[in-house]
Amino acid sequence: MYTPLRTLLGAAAVMFAATIAQAQEVARHTYVHATPYAVEKITPPKGTKAKNVILMIGDGMSLMHVYSAWTANRGRLWLENAQYTGLSKTWCLDRLITDSGAGGTALATGHKVLYHSVGVDKDGRPLTTLIDVAKGLGKDAGVAVTCRLWDATPCDFCCHNTDRDDEEGLVGDYPDCGADFVFGGGAQKFTGRKDGRDIFAELESKGWRVMRTTAELMSCSEGRVFCVPYDVDTPLPDERGDLLARASLKGMELMNRNKNGFFMMIEGSQIDDYGHFNQIDLLIKETLDFDQTVGKVMQWAAKDGETLVVVTADHETGGLTLVDGSKEEGRVECAFSSRGHSGVMVPVYAFGPGAEQFTGIMENADIFWKIKAILGAR
Repeated sequence: MYTPLRTLLGAAAVMFAATIAQAQEVARHTYVHATPYAVEKITPPKGTKAKNVILMIGDGMSLMHVYSAWTANRGRLWLENAQYTGLSKTWCLDRLITDSGAGGTALATGHKVLYHSVGVDKDGRPLTTLIDVAKGLGKDAGVAVTCRLWDATPCDFCCHNTDRDDEEGLVGDYPDCGADFVFGGGAQKFTGRKDGRDIFAELESKGWRVMRTTAELMSCSEGRVFCVPYDVDTPLPDERGDLLARASLKGMELMNRNKNGFFMMIEGSQIDDYGHFNQIDLLIKETLDFDQTVGKVMQWAAKDGETLVVVTADHETGGLTLVDGSKEEGRVECAFSSRGHSGVMVPVYAFGPGAEQFTGIMENADIFWKIKAILGAR
């Protein structure tokens, strides 16, 4: 019996649509956040000049991550205290879809660079970072992250290498990075190295106070601090509690003693990891941990009156989509389209003096130049 081609194509289309729908249903990930936190309205400072700038990076964080976290926390986020918002384009020099090496380097240096590059231009030459800019102005500078310190983002601000996977090489740059405060994991690459170097000893010889526990850090009242309490990454959010917020505030406290001010980069590093793993529960917890750190930093900045806080991301991870949920229940139903990065624009939030400069659509590299000018550099 003859069946018209149009009928066959129609049947095939129906079967294809059903297969896609079934695959999407199977791919849904559901999470209910059991411990929502309160969020307060923060009154922005009235000053117009920023002495300090704090750049906060949610690694892999898109608007969808933020909106999913907002849903999980019953329709509340500290991020919503931002006075101004914008969008950032994250492409790098040789690829449309960037990585944290190139994406973070654009934020740190103001230059689009090659995929996997860390703090260097397309010819492998070291670039000036916001750490360098701050030091050139007589300010303090620091970083606090929840990842290992050989990971791309902290290295984008402190190290220089054509390959983000050269882990020992990256860690070997820290003694000369010029920062005044560094907090993160990754102790295993500082000693027992193939090249025989003891990076902790080198740091101490250059005036750093090397600390191997958070208790040491919290009891510290002065000095140039390099704190690495963990062999690799920091623990999971349920285990570490508000560690990122506490470490960040300690760094801000120490660096704020400089009358000229400071620059600090704070990263919610493991949002990216759980995007790669397509693990929605830990991804939401990491995003909410980052948001609570944002809240603490904004509260400090509002009280200080001379601090600009900029929050953004280096790229998106996981191709996350919120497909259903309930903010009354704190339930999110999400789907992932990838275990890698995607090319969507990422949000930019700004709070404090100079925040109005971070509106509209911008290149990620523009954020460097805006911060540099606000710090007072030419």
